[in-house]
Amino acid sequence: MRPMTDTWAVVLAGGDGRRLSKMTTNRQGVVIPKQYCSLDRSSCLLQDALHRAGSVAMPARVCTVVAAQHRRWWASAVAAVNESNVFVQPRNKGTAFGMLLALLTIERRNPEATVIFLPADHYFRDEETITRALRMAGNLASTNTESTYLMGVEPASPDPELGYILPAEKTIEKPAAITGFAEKPAVEFARDLIAHGAVWNLFMFAGSVGALIDLFAEARADVVSEMREALERQASGHATALEEFYERIEMLDFSRNILEVQANRAQLIRVPQCGWTDLGTPQRVEATIRSIGVGPGVARERIGGGAPLFLGLGS
Repeated sequence: MRPMTDTWAVVLAGGDGRRLSKMTTNRQGVVIPKQYCSLDRSSCLLQDALHRAGSVAMPARVCTVVAAQHRRWWASAVAAVNESNVFVQPRNKGTAFGMLLALLTIERRNPEATVIFLPADHYFRDEETITRALRMAGNLASTNTESTYLMGVEPASPDPELGYILPAEKTIEKPAAITGFAEKPAVEFARDLIAHGAVWNLFMFAGSVGALIDLFAEARADVVSEMREALERQASGHATALEEFYERIEMLDFSRNILEVQANRAQLIRVPQCGWTDLGTPQRVEATIRSIGVGPGVARERIGGGAPLFLGLGS
């Protein structure tokens, strides 16, 4: 097993969060990306995810991927993160490019790294359970450097708004091979998937930096080569190299365009129910806010380092 100093945790926070815009629009009419909002009027979701990342990696190995146009919000939210670990995308071009930017940057610093990816916009009622699962994924990835480990949580219901991972066998004692994925299936199909051992996709995964880059290279070797070249040019003094690369690329989704076509290269780690929600719809956000006992409010911006933004019910 590799030392903990080789474990990096990356929080993905580059999305725009448009589906929740009615709940995250401030009094000036500005839509605030949900990762910079809070469920309990304290820390924002990104800060919660960074704290989660800190439970599996040393502070110097906690990173985040953000978008340049969101600087007004992330500048204060990531104050505790090493500046060199804040990977700024010139613009949001999909989850695949955000992940690849992090991987290629980490590879330059630590070619032996194990990398754990976490979303910035999830909620867990039971943080201890998800922490144990993240540590297990990291340990497995550090031992088996050729595999990628995805995490899926035991479903509480056949929810048609979530993604599902279908394993080759229903086992909790060890990781299972993955036979496929289903995104937002109809209720009856979701019920059948669960009966066959499917779990909700947490969009959390771990792997050696080499194995994860190989996933991209198998599907899109061209973009790996081009981004690597852009980063090398940037490091050599071409200040706009990465921005020029982002200007010419098309959107690329990691789940759909990279992972789903290479399911046989990944293994599933089943996570017990832990009060998880992806906060992907207003209904789930409202239910979560009510469950933790926070009253109504409206999205509010940080002013002079004051209170964080928070998600509210209504305006």
